[in-house]
Amino acid sequence: MRLIQFLADNGTQHVGCVADDGRSVRAVGGFVSSYELALAAIARRVSVDVLAQPALSGEALPYDALLREQRVLTPLAHPDVAHCLVTGTGLTHTGSASARDAMHQKLSAGEESLSDSMRIFKWGMDGGRPADGQPGVQPEWFYKGNGSIVAAPGAPLAMPDFALDGGEEPELVGLYVIGPDGQPYRLGYAIGNEFSDHVTERQNYLYLAHSKLRVCAIGPELRSGALPAHLEGTSRIRRGNEIRWEKPFLTGEANMCHSLANLEYHHFKYAAHRQPGDVHLHFFGTATLSFSDNLRVEPGDRFEIDLPALGAPLVNPLALVDRGFAIGGVRAL
Repeated sequence: MRLIQFLADNGTQHVGCVADDGRSVRAVGGFVSSYELALAAIARRVSVDVLAQPALSGEALPYDALLREQRVLTPLAHPDVAHCLVTGTGLTHTGSASARDAMHQKLSAGEESLSDSMRIFKWGMDGGRPADGQPGVQPEWFYKGNGSIVAAPGAPLAMPDFALDGGEEPELVGLYVIGPDGQPYRLGYAIGNEFSDHVTERQNYLYLAHSKLRVCAIGPELRSGALPAHLEGTSRIRRGNEIRWEKPFLTGEANMCHSLANLEYHHFKYAAHRQPGDVHLHFFGTATLSFSDNLRVEPGDRFEIDLPALGAPLVNPLALVDRGFAIGGVRAL
């Protein structure tokens, strides 16, 4: 199913199901959020589809109007943003043919001559997809923030004024809820823009953690059920009516050096990531960035990530905001 969260005319929140043709949305009766729907499915030991399908009710609403009026919310959230963990894994995708060939040439030079990034990538190529049911090599992992940093579809991506850059990262995102017994449950997948500060990261790889502490966007839809192994999308940046940059990107397991099961294992193996009731939004990485093509974005530019297998595109403009904090701003008690 193609599930969304949206606001009705009176401002009340609903779960909705997008029609197969993508033109209309019907509410899922009895549930005000996908989080509530997920907890009910866990309690009844059924999939979210089993609960949502027979609960469709009310008139069909025009989907394009909901998107245009910015009434579509992030497809999964926790009522308390502190209980939503936003994370990701990097160096997971094999990339384009030319990039992959260049990487292989570097890898053949011997591990002792590789950078830390290339070494982790090589480990992923060699052991990220184990076939024996055992855990493979662990990937690069990073923390982005809690639920407060997730922007809704159509909402601005706020770049703080101390940032050196604000670039898009078109990615696949896994959406999870932890059950009462600590069992992680995957509701499905969504499009994500794992917006990062690539200039800060380029200064020194140890600044990666700083570069990831930025807003992001996820949605507009949650796709439940099995995911195709091969996914093709397009990432573009518009400035006004002009397309400033556009490039296809590939994702899904067929285009990754890690299996999704391996990435999920290395995230949820930590007990702190299996706290009952928590929500996890986990980015699976990308190989396609406008920053790699030396494009510098400006406030007002619009990021568009189109991955048709996961529904409507994710569109967000870039905005520059005041940092809201100054040195010496900490008070002693």
